[in-house]
Amino acid sequence: MQNAPDIEAKPFLAPKSPSDAQPAVFGAAARRHMVFAAALSTIFMAAIEGTIVATAMPTIVGALGGLDLFSWLFGAYLLTQAIMIPIYGRLADLHGRKPILLWGIAIFLAGSALCGFSWNMASLIAFRIVQGIGAGALIPISQTVVGDIYSGEQRARMQGYVSSTFGSAAILGPMVGGLIATHVSWKAIFWVNIPLGLVAASLLIVALQETSRKREHRIDYAGAVLMAVAIAIFMFALVHVETLETGTLTAALIACFGLMVILAFYERRIPEPMLPFKLYRNRIIAGGNFVGAANGAIMMSIVGFLPVYMQGVMGAGTVLAGSALGAMSVAWPFGGFVGSRLVLQTSYRAAAMIGATVLVIGSIMLITLHAGGSALQPIAGAALMGLGMGVTNICFVIAIQADVDWTQRGAATSSVSFSRIIGQALGSALFGGILNAGLAKQSAGHGAELLSTLRYGGHQNGEIAKLQSVLEALAGSLHSIYMLSGLLALLVLTAVMSVPSGMQLIEEP
Repeated sequence: MQNAPDIEAKPFLAPKSPSDAQPAVFGAAARRHMVFAAALSTIFMAAIEGTIVATAMPTIVGALGGLDLFSWLFGAYLLTQAIMIPIYGRLADLHGRKPILLWGIAIFLAGSALCGFSWNMASLIAFRIVQGIGAGALIPISQTVVGDIYSGEQRARMQGYVSSTFGSAAILGPMVGGLIATHVSWKAIFWVNIPLGLVAASLLIVALQETSRKREHRIDYAGAVLMAVAIAIFMFALVHVETLETGTLTAALIACFGLMVILAFYERRIPEPMLPFKLYRNRIIAGGNFVGAANGAIMMSIVGFLPVYMQGVMGAGTVLAGSALGAMSVAWPFGGFVGSRLVLQTSYRAAAMIGATVLVIGSIMLITLHAGGSALQPIAGAALMGLGMGVTNICFVIAIQADVDWTQRGAATSSVSFSRIIGQALGSALFGGILNAGLAKQSAGHGAELLSTLRYGGHQNGEIAKLQSVLEALAGSLHSIYMLSGLLALLVLTAVMSVPSGMQLIEEP
């Protein structure tokens, strides 16, 4: 997304020059508060969607079937969202924040409403893609609006409220998701955001007035399509590796590789590429993007599959399984706070190594999970991993911002977030493929019982004896997922070595 806004909400800013002068607007301060409330509501809606849906995913799969397509519920949404983020950023520069944000809210709410009417897994995945198309606008454009209507110290102070919004969503999402899935219906999981989105849209329509100063942009639609198709093919190969014929699998991988080569060739020759390859020559930026992608994949091992382990293998309820997601989601921003302080006291490398070490310790706790263990172990493991990811992420963000000049800072910083979302999409596909491969044989003939276990916490439904071999296969597959997640954590620790040991934060004059 863009770094320097080119559209100012003029009614809320004092005129800076005759060309900026605007007629006085009655209630300008009240309007600005309304816009800020709308931005926070939109950010909260997008932030809570991830944890509230993830908590209920085992219940949803139990109701709709299609366990082999489970990871697409995350992957399709995340991939679409990632591809749309830079496109919406460019469009917001061209046409203003208000129409683009309203468009994103409308598509997101339409997708949410449709998700609740899904009749099988394929339809739900299709509607999740619609959600993802809208979601790409919600957080980045809302944050841009906040930057437009406040300046200086006020802008910095308002960012505290934005951070609190993410924290509140992290705490409430798993709790609300578990309660709704248990006591209402999984359909309501997708509908709970609709009233909030309508309120946010109404506030924006009434209060946000923009004076647009358009600047020329070339939107990289071709690059977005090439990347989306290439990654989607690769995800398809990962998820269905167990069932695809050798020829089909080979063709998919060749097609993916060919499209990525074309993408790299194309992106190097356009003025405003979606993927600024020149930035990746900087080893700090390259390391930060690798850590962002690895953290995204590791995150999906928790968000997508820890509730399945806790409910399917350990027999925990949805609320308790949601607590693990809440622990990770709360620990991440806390890790960001701790990491920013560690950078001040030590160095980028030392602070990041502390975070990566905590991440590895949390990974070990999930690797050692077993059916008869305490539910506190996955919750603690998820919390430690969230803490470690938060520390390593912020350390690289700060290091990147210090290592590049102002003209590259926006693109370099946003590249880390983009890499993290792509990592989430690929991680969900990779882990889904491992799960499908592990269950391919053992679940034959016991599909209904397994789905019932996921939907109702089957350790109480009398089917546990019939499902012993299936649950053992489920546990084995999930153990493999956490082994791979642990390997990624070790690679994060290795990537930290890319930061020069003497590099420290120096206050800019």
